[in-house]
Amino acid sequence: MKKHVIAAVAAATFVTTAMSGCTGADTTAGGESVNGEPSVLQTEAVMDSTELSGDAAEDDGKVTLTVWAEEANFDVLQEMIDSFEQKYAGQEEFDIQLAENADAETRKTLLGDVHNGADVFPLPDDQLTSMVAAGALEPVPNADEIREANLDEAVAAASVNDTLYAYPMTADNGYFLYYDKNYLTEEDVQTMDGLLAAAGAVGKKVTMDWSSGWYLYAFFGNTGLDFGVNDDGVTNYCDWNATEGSIKGIDIEEALLAIAQNPAFLSCTDTEFMEGVQDGTVVAGVSGVWNASEIKKVWGNDYGAVKLPTYTCAGQQIQMASFTGYKMMGVNAYSKHKDWALKLADWFTNEENQMLRLEERDQGPSNKNAAASEQVQAVPAIQAVIAQAQYGKLQRVGNSFWDATTEFGNLMATGSTNGTDPQEVMDTLVAGITQSTVQ
Repeated sequence: MKKHVIAAVAAATFVTTAMSGCTGADTTAGGESVNGEPSVLQTEAVMDSTELSGDAAEDDGKVTLTVWAEEANFDVLQEMIDSFEQKYAGQEEFDIQLAENADAETRKTLLGDVHNGADVFPLPDDQLTSMVAAGALEPVPNADEIREANLDEAVAAASVNDTLYAYPMTADNGYFLYYDKNYLTEEDVQTMDGLLAAAGAVGKKVTMDWSSGWYLYAFFGNTGLDFGVNDDGVTNYCDWNATEGSIKGIDIEEALLAIAQNPAFLSCTDTEFMEGVQDGTVVAGVSGVWNASEIKKVWGNDYGAVKLPTYTCAGQQIQMASFTGYKMMGVNAYSKHKDWALKLADWFTNEENQMLRLEERDQGPSNKNAAASEQVQAVPAIQAVIAQAQYGKLQRVGNSFWDATTEFGNLMATGSTNGTDPQEVMDTLVAGITQSTVQ
């Protein structure tokens, strides 16, 4: 019998999160979430974890562990739990429970009540730094073995100051373009202009979530303009309002407004994108591998996935960029059965189970052997992630990025600046991204 427990998400007023992603308000974990630093309260809350950690608390004699996961992953994780219990049968009696929690909310939920948090949990790489700073993650004891088994980029994403704090699990937490081959050709999807023209000709829609800075970064990343997080890990630098150069800030703004004004374009959430796929109104959209299985059910052999298209900006074709990311399994430093929690996290992310996750959930592995397998080559969504990765940047941003880009993206999606001077719009965006104080 499957042991599914629905966990209430703890409120944590002192941690700010946002996702697309991935990190828009509606992205699965795919999508990525927001990087931020813990408050003094958070840091104090998880100090001196030795008081409650270790296997000293025996409860009822069982090794009781709670695993957070998104409900869509329950079945595959239950298979892994069953095989784990079989492997260690006779050594301990286990009670391992699955509890529902969005990957995008892992940091917020854990730091909200770390003492009662799950023992093992998945997290996107952008949540790692603040969780490490708060003392919430137990370092990986067999780090050399894990480093050897996984892709260098995935290991780096799970590390802080050369210490490995989580077990790499997937290397596919990015986004790309899905399209329906019934309506769109390989040539159509190479450019945003061609994509919109072909979709419009058949009365269909192309979607992207402009309310999410995770996705909106795509229009800025390969323009020569600069953005990133400062050394403090909290604030950002940004010159997206530049008034000089071959591409200026208002050039990108003008390009976005032109796309939004096209009747074939629709800015919508990830959930709305999938609703459009299912009801037949949407024939292409920007999303991630978390939707691959469901899209394949609808479009079947006509499901296509490719890198993002180019778009017209200042008379040039600019390749759309992306945030890239990785997911990993972490262990709560407060786990009462820490040694077994570490073994379970390791089990969830070994080569065999990364292959199982690939076969059942189309999730791209970080394990070197699994990533080189023929099965990976056969999944269009994973191949699209790989193709887009060369135009991507690891997501490392301060909290102020998210609200500022959401406000800007929502304005752009209207197709108008509502009378505001275009340069003022860009100046406001950059002021919001780079503000030093986050409420």
